[in-house]
Amino acid sequence: MANSMVLVSLVALGLLMAFSTTTQVEAAARAFFVFGDSLVDNGNNNYLATTARADSPPYGIDTPTRRPTGRFSNGKNIPDFISDALGSEPTLPYLSPELRGEKLLVGANFASAGVGILNDTGIQFINIIRMFRQLQYFQEYQTRLAELVGNDEAQRIVSDGLVLITVGGNDFVNNYFLIPFSARSRQFLLPDYVTYLISEYKKILMVNFVFPLSLRLHDLGARRVLVTGTGPLGCVPAERAMRSPNGECAPELQQAASLFNPQLVQMINGLNSEYGANIFIAANTQLQTSDFITNPGAY
Repeated sequence: MANSMVLVSLVALGLLMAFSTTTQVEAAARAFFVFGDSLVDNGNNNYLATTARADSPPYGIDTPTRRPTGRFSNGKNIPDFISDALGSEPTLPYLSPELRGEKLLVGANFASAGVGILNDTGIQFINIIRMFRQLQYFQEYQTRLAELVGNDEAQRIVSDGLVLITVGGNDFVNNYFLIPFSARSRQFLLPDYVTYLISEYKKILMVNFVFPLSLRLHDLGARRVLVTGTGPLGCVPAERAMRSPNGECAPELQQAASLFNPQLVQMINGLNSEYGANIFIAANTQLQTSDFITNPGAY
């Protein structure tokens, strides 16, 4: 638990640096929207009949109430750290009944533990909010927001808001490497699988001219989007325990992250070139985490 929280804290620091150096805005006045998996889920899965839940101890043991909050953490998670830096209250889970009225102005968290870029990732977890459904909820949120403040103001809040999307790790640990000879590992060699993941991730982000009824973040008004890569997947304590007899970082997962992150950055740079604006920010979280550990004096 402690080791994994160190990783979360390091990743959060990197994301805060990315936001602060690339967004020239009065951050406290901006809404904050969160998409992705367990690294950023702050309680949506508590409202779902799923096994991917963080509603029992030891989760939440370092919160003021010492009770689980639905975050996959002993305390705060990545969006909480970012909200703190923005001077804002934490975003509520979209499924929370408390998300109504002026709480909508803060933004919303649509993330759901267990999801991946691919719809077949995390199939062992029932009733999680897959990425296409998270985007549908974002569209639904905007309708609710417009009812509160009007269409023009709702569009402004969304376009000026900050967006974080953190997804991809589960596509390796809960799909490709989930079991020996998994369906995806039989279909793809690892480098080819990474290329496929990147192409599918791009579809979540970019304008969709081919299938206009399929939602994309850019279609829905997002204009300041931080897209994270995967951290050092092989160094997660659970993966080390399962895959590394000597306790070292699991090499196959480290290789996956090393392949995935640079291609993600390249894809994001290409999208920004297509749009002619720096809409998306790529964070190579594996590289950042490694740098924090090997060169702490720089921070």
